[in-house]
Amino acid sequence: MVPLAILFVAAISACTASSPGRTAVAGGGAGASGTGGTGGTVARDGGDASTSDGALTSTGGKPPAGTAGAGGDAIVPSDANDSDRAPLDADGGSSAPDPSDAATTPPTDGGTFDAAGWKLVWSDEFDQTACPDPANWGYEHGLVRNHELQYYQPNNASCQGGILTIEARRETVQTASYSSASMITSGKQTFTYGRFEMRGRIPTESGSWPAFWTLGIGGWPQSGEVDIMEYYKNDVLANVCKPAGGTCAWSSIRQPLSSLGADAWSSQFHVWAMEWDAQNIDLSLDGKLVNHFPVSGAVATGQPNPYVGHPMYIILNLAIGGDNGGDPSNTAFPLRFEVDYVRVYQRATGP
Repeated sequence: MVPLAILFVAAISACTASSPGRTAVAGGGAGASGTGGTGGTVARDGGDASTSDGALTSTGGKPPAGTAGAGGDAIVPSDANDSDRAPLDADGGSSAPDPSDAATTPPTDGGTFDAAGWKLVWSDEFDQTACPDPANWGYEHGLVRNHELQYYQPNNASCQGGILTIEARRETVQTASYSSASMITSGKQTFTYGRFEMRGRIPTESGSWPAFWTLGIGGWPQSGEVDIMEYYKNDVLANVCKPAGGTCAWSSIRQPLSSLGADAWSSQFHVWAMEWDAQNIDLSLDGKLVNHFPVSGAVATGQPNPYVGHPMYIILNLAIGGDNGGDPSNTAFPLRFEVDYVRVYQRATGP
């Protein structure tokens, strides 16, 4: 593991540590569903995610965009049957799901609950007049963690036609040679249990390090971290932090970009999701279960478990370079991480 680096942060003071990918953001206040906590910082260990390298072959899809947002009709999760899919051994084994299950169910707006018993409790469809919506998202500022090369600032995030774009640019800002954005729901929207879903298209060029992830309220790593999606160096990863002292042991599954379809896959939108309750965390891509993690394995017996009864908040960011992102020097900029929606569902009958 690369040791913790403490870097300058403009508006948010960030003490950093790393994971197979991301690290921690600020803890937040009361959220839409669940309870909040006091402010903190995003940490992320810059090491390599190597606790397991179970490679998957998965079929990418491009489901149609949803149209309803928070406060409207409930939206059906686009791959709500993950629990019926064959799990992978997140600590090393690779039990690939049946290829016949590869299709992604399109999101629809047909009723209060879907067949799997999920209810939409919050979403951002990125089609509001004020977008990104300040009621949902705050921002990280400056040089934050993992020796990354980008300066985070809000004006690198924008919306058009119902799509959020986080744009990384090659430009000088303060002492950095690149700029980008990191958006967080800390202090605005937090949730305890549920299905966290994002439909997006990620840049996969050298140096690109996009992520869709969650953090618990409080200090990292004890508050937990789940990387529902992160990408770097030709791998798509799904990671769960197992707090271990001042860092994380990782349950991590990698899917090589080449196994997913390489450039053709990168050109499409895909759906990433986490289904989380007090027993399990299941991470999926396009309706295929990628990482099945029993929550009881997060900590030793008798230790506080960050994934039982504690709220988490959401982060969307596009990092450049740093400990894991690779060399961006020959990459054409700007790079764009495009997001169609972010949605959170919860069971109609409770956790």
